[in-house]
Amino acid sequence: MNIRRRLLIPALAVGAASLLATEPAFAQTVPTQWRFLTFGVFAAIIALTMYVTYVAAKRVKTTADFYAAGGGVSGLQNGWAIAGDYLSAASFLGIAGLISLYGYDGFMYSVGWLVAYITVLLVIAEPCRNIGKYTLGDILAFRNNPKTVKAFMAVSTITVSTFYLTAQMVGGGVLVKTLIGIDYEYSVIAVGVLMLGYVIFGGMVATTWVQIIKAILLVLASLVMVFLVWSQYGFGGPEYFQQVIGDPKIQARVGGLLGDAARTMSPQELGQRFLEPGLYLKSPIDQISLGMALVLGTAGMPHILMRFFTVPTAKQARISVIWAMAIIGGFYVLTLFLGTGAAMLVGPTTIIAADPGGNMAAPLLAQFLGGGPDSMLGNLMLSFVAAVAFATIVAVVAGLVLAAASAMSHDIWVGIVKGEHATDAEERRAARICTLIVGALAIVIGILAQGQNVAHLVALAFAVAASANLPVVLLTLYWKRCNTGGVVAGLVVGTLTAIGLVLVSPNMTYPLQVKAVQQKIIDAQTPRIAKVNADIAAASDPAAQDKLKKDLAAAQKAKSGAEAALAKVGTGTTSLVGLEKPLFELRNPGLISIPIGFLAVLIGSLLYRDRRAEEMWDELYVRSNTGIGRAAAAAH
Repeated sequence: MNIRRRLLIPALAVGAASLLATEPAFAQTVPTQWRFLTFGVFAAIIALTMYVTYVAAKRVKTTADFYAAGGGVSGLQNGWAIAGDYLSAASFLGIAGLISLYGYDGFMYSVGWLVAYITVLLVIAEPCRNIGKYTLGDILAFRNNPKTVKAFMAVSTITVSTFYLTAQMVGGGVLVKTLIGIDYEYSVIAVGVLMLGYVIFGGMVATTWVQIIKAILLVLASLVMVFLVWSQYGFGGPEYFQQVIGDPKIQARVGGLLGDAARTMSPQELGQRFLEPGLYLKSPIDQISLGMALVLGTAGMPHILMRFFTVPTAKQARISVIWAMAIIGGFYVLTLFLGTGAAMLVGPTTIIAADPGGNMAAPLLAQFLGGGPDSMLGNLMLSFVAAVAFATIVAVVAGLVLAAASAMSHDIWVGIVKGEHATDAEERRAARICTLIVGALAIVIGILAQGQNVAHLVALAFAVAASANLPVVLLTLYWKRCNTGGVVAGLVVGTLTAIGLVLVSPNMTYPLQVKAVQQKIIDAQTPRIAKVNADIAAASDPAAQDKLKKDLAAAQKAKSGAEAALAKVGTGTTSLVGLEKPLFELRNPGLISIPIGFLAVLIGSLLYRDRRAEEMWDELYVRSNTGIGRAAAAAH
């Protein structure tokens, strides 16, 4: 897998593993003598969140407490929790990394994720809170056949959560292994055990407060680093960006990206190019498709929509989205300065050497701002940033597990198996058992996925959410003719279309393409190594020899990395589904699968007659807009 492909994968993701697990290529960033700092900071944050879980466990006395924190979360608290759920390691590590390597184009990914919440605010938040109880299945069951739609929605929820969950688990394992030195398998188990502790004992109460804590820590860490960057380059105004344009490391990076086109450009023009589009995002159609999946997929992600069942009123649901947008938007502005600051202070070359995906830009910037790799403060800051990233992964995993377990216990066991006749104690017990099952599966899958390219799972999660979940929820709420037939058709067709297109897209690994690219790297580096060795032997100046030795190390690293990639591919010639090259060129299928999902709901509803769906429309319309009857239904 060449560097270009490895860098493109993170941009497609919103989850940690798409950033951290595309290739196990991280450098050991924390020196051994300072590794105790990393242990200490990680232990402190884990202890804090476990104490929160201990306190929260005392408040979990009913099923409503476990699934929805008893509806007692305020709009402000829920806004921070939503931000904690949404600001994954991809947002922190990936966006800052992309900006540090590609400037403007890296920042554009933030825009899609922020705009997503406008969709949530305008069409989803209030109706979902008024209609639903604990899960997306509750929303669909209001006017459709309850058992049928709950069964299909539960499968979709578990599918989306599993895709996203696997990526998060792998990312957490790689991060802990890299920064602490614990074996990958034990790292994944540590993530899983922590997550299970939050959910099994504290339910949504603990999950909410863990997400709030990690969101606050993430924002505070970013604010401190941005302030330190500004203290050297100016406080975010034109003066700052003039220094970005004039930075030699940035100019050299742009020159390397542009190749021959850079020969006629002045250093100032190269720096200016860093703040303009086109260095990275070269396919407008692919970007439109990705943008559609991000914007609409967010509104169909089960662990995000579950958050609106935790607030007491529809007004608080709207307030929570507004706070979430403000926090998320402010954070993404900070990533602009984190990325450009890392590019100037650390340098793109050093960032790529640590991880070809650029995902160590923020941690390396923290280390530099604290005094560098040889200083105690520098490694303390790096450890804190890494621990916050780890807390981010665990918090998101907890939300995903709770969503999947809720679908399994509330929709399938209570709604279908028990016919809505389970006692409160029975449902809570079932919820904890299902949480344990989902958590155990997540740990096993995470261990089995070691070293695998799981980035396509993140693309799948958002594609399925946008192509299946959103159409059925949106049309159930806003189209009178929507019925059980349309919901089933939308969920099945949307899911299968999204999965099928991803399986034949460039996201998958195609051995012949990988072999061709890696062989080119080997062929280019072999003569380069021989030449540098000859130059070292001929050089008499110690400074020149040192520079040549660094060039030699870089060439040898590139060659060994290509050889390792070839060995990993082995004798294979086709992808997972037997293709030698992609059949579908878009990396995210949203442009095709989302319209197909909506069309399936429309056709299925028109071809199927469902008297209950039509008779319940007026009641749904009134309740979704006013919330009348919601309290009584929730109590029942």
